[in-house]
Amino acid sequence: MSGPLHGIRIVEISAVGPVALFATIMADLGATVIRVDRPSHFEGRKEGAHVANRPVVDRDLKQPESVAFVLDLVRGADVLIEGYRPGVMERLGLGPDVCLAANPKLVFARMTGWGQQGPFAGEPGHDINYLALTGALAAIGTEQEPIPPLNLIADYGGGSMFACVGVLAALLSALRSGKGQVIDVAMIDGVGSLFSMQYERYAQGLWNNARRTNTLDGAAPYYGCYPCKDGKWVAAGALEMKFRRAMANTIGVPELGEESSSDPASWPQLRTRVAEAFKTATRDEWMERMYGRETCCTPILDMDEAPHHPHNVARTGFFQDQGGWVPSPAPRFSATPAERKAPRTAEDVLKDFAAAAGTVPPA
Repeated sequence: MSGPLHGIRIVEISAVGPVALFATIMADLGATVIRVDRPSHFEGRKEGAHVANRPVVDRDLKQPESVAFVLDLVRGADVLIEGYRPGVMERLGLGPDVCLAANPKLVFARMTGWGQQGPFAGEPGHDINYLALTGALAAIGTEQEPIPPLNLIADYGGGSMFACVGVLAALLSALRSGKGQVIDVAMIDGVGSLFSMQYERYAQGLWNNARRTNTLDGAAPYYGCYPCKDGKWVAAGALEMKFRRAMANTIGVPELGEESSSDPASWPQLRTRVAEAFKTATRDEWMERMYGRETCCTPILDMDEAPHHPHNVARTGFFQDQGGWVPSPAPRFSATPAERKAPRTAEDVLKDFAAAAGTVPPA
């Protein structure tokens, strides 16, 4: 047995980004995942990251025999996940009604940006668009403009991670009730949930709509990023006063450690003082001075540096594959460790699904 999801079987209808990351996480956690993709010569084949730990079978889902193939997999599956726009799986003959009729215990997960209903449900979109419609994007950036924070929040936070939670919850429900269900995983919903603290604070009068005027959006001098003498950067996160005082004493800006530093009126001048202080030494010199002093300051590492940082090395936070450094699976389990493994052959995986369904392996 390897991984806490050992024995769970998942059919992944190929899609880039968050669907693929969901499947990667599930496979890292021990699930048996098979990815159904368009043939390699087809336009629109979903090549890309997050496909290294599970087998891929090529099928043209517009062909009846391919639909029958997927339904055979569904009969032995615990989960099916797809990322098409609403209605596409139904048109292919693989909608939830058909799949749940074939396997009443199935968890049918549908991941989209806008969700299955609403005026935008059939529209295209990407991470930046889902952030924009929740209020989150308006809160991130400089005074002059919003700045998209890569595609981490909506695609992977609001999509992949909420799919993981939803699927695992539905699997527990199916285990108790014997009945599967359909999960509508909408990235816009996930972003809203992730952004809920700001809405709560806004309702309490503790958050401003204007960017760079709040404690956590880069306005506070003790919570932000600063360039150093060598052009490299430090991240300061000294929110609590005891950490703020430690940071103030280390960089030689005593006013930062006073209660008055919590007053937003003092922030512009204090931020200038802190910025000037950090420019007097290199990033690594500051780190040497700060280590063990509870300043809540860390180096801002790039992707070349991060795998070699002593903390990441000690935790084996990254490993190397043929393409370079890759972050290790998370979270960590004491009895059933997650791990990134080479994929089994498609033939072996198909036998597993057939055995669970009590059928012969699909061709």
